[in-house]
Amino acid sequence: MTDDRQLSYQPFLDELSAFASTEERQPALLEAKTEYTKHTGEVFEDDKQFEMRMGPFLDYYLFDRSRPATGKTPAEEFYALKSKDAAPEVAQTYRGFTETVHGLFEVRKIGKGMVRLRELHSGKDHDVTERRPIAGLEKGDIIEARLIPTGGFLLFAASFCCHSKAAFKAILKESKRRKKKEPERSPRELVWECAKMALKVDRYR
Repeated sequence: MTDDRQLSYQPFLDELSAFASTEERQPALLEAKTEYTKHTGEVFEDDKQFEMRMGPFLDYYLFDRSRPATGKTPAEEFYALKSKDAAPEVAQTYRGFTETVHGLFEVRKIGKGMVRLRELHSGKDHDVTERRPIAGLEKGDIIEARLIPTGGFLLFAASFCCHSKAAFKAILKESKRRKKKEPERSPRELVWECAKMALKVDRYR
């Protein structure tokens, strides 16, 4: 039987967030926000996506953005600091924050307690443990999501974006085109471009 504690990374994420949000790190946080806004579009308080964008931005800062001073992300710095004295199962959770999977995914299957996703760029399938039904999520949807390894499972990060069904074919086509014609481009570029377009769709309906 699965221990519910295995399916919760939140207390450890709260620790990481506090570690990465100290006063001395505020300049890096502001720089990260400027970078993220440049890539995904600027949101304002009256935008429908304002609240939804705060989570992915924080994820970008914690898990993706390396500090110039150390060459490591806050998650990597935190893991190096905490893993020395932490119990093995706790250290594994900290390590999971350095191994998150972020990208565009196609929903392949929704089962009891599980969602199967296919990452568009790599074509790799991921089975994500999710005990609660996700409102509005259907097979065939294209989503931007971040997956966090925790306790031997893959869990969703708190925030993800389900793209408009009208854009599915275009996203799939562009993903395939870039893999074939422009393999040197980072898949993150398409993630960001889709986020920027989703913002425009909501803003100019």
